[in-house]
Amino acid sequence: MIKKFALPALFTCVATTAWADDLGKYQEESRAVVMSFMQQLGSANQKAMSEGGPVSTIKVCKEIAPQAASEVSRQHGWKLTRVSLKVRNPLLGTADAWEQKTLQDFEARVAKGEKPEAMEAAEIVHEPAGKSFRYMKAIALQPGCVACHGNSEQIPDNVKTRLSEEYPYDKATGYSVGQIRGAVSIKRPL
Repeated sequence: MIKKFALPALFTCVATTAWADDLGKYQEESRAVVMSFMQQLGSANQKAMSEGGPVSTIKVCKEIAPQAASEVSRQHGWKLTRVSLKVRNPLLGTADAWEQKTLQDFEARVAKGEKPEAMEAAEIVHEPAGKSFRYMKAIALQPGCVACHGNSEQIPDNVKTRLSEEYPYDKATGYSVGQIRGAVSIKRPL
């Protein structure tokens, strides 16, 4: 016989286990989608770099990445975007409160010696619009990225010119290799 006080604890245990299973499943699905998205962008960036150098990679970030993110979002019914604390395009890259907190956590973890390449966060959150699964995968600055995101001395003049034309509100420079440039973020309504 189950005593009255044990029944609520049993339901809580079952609900917690189901929630943890859902969280793990959502995280695996999100990780796979993000990795595919990042591989697609990496390939496009390598192709652009080989065809026209760093100035050609600007098109990948400005046009191809938003198109690919939009396509993934439509396919899955989720919102996939790239966000940062220092945005290049404030209309597309500004982090919401959860993303800002997560990016700050990523930076603190890197400062403590954690490798950014494997850094991710996942959580089910309750927001005014409803319950959502949130996922973020850190984007660490790679050696080839300093030509557009590095210190002023590392960015070629033709790239500086194009960036100022394409992104008049650009704040996404001054990074060093290995720093957190931003993250790919998924918001999945539940």
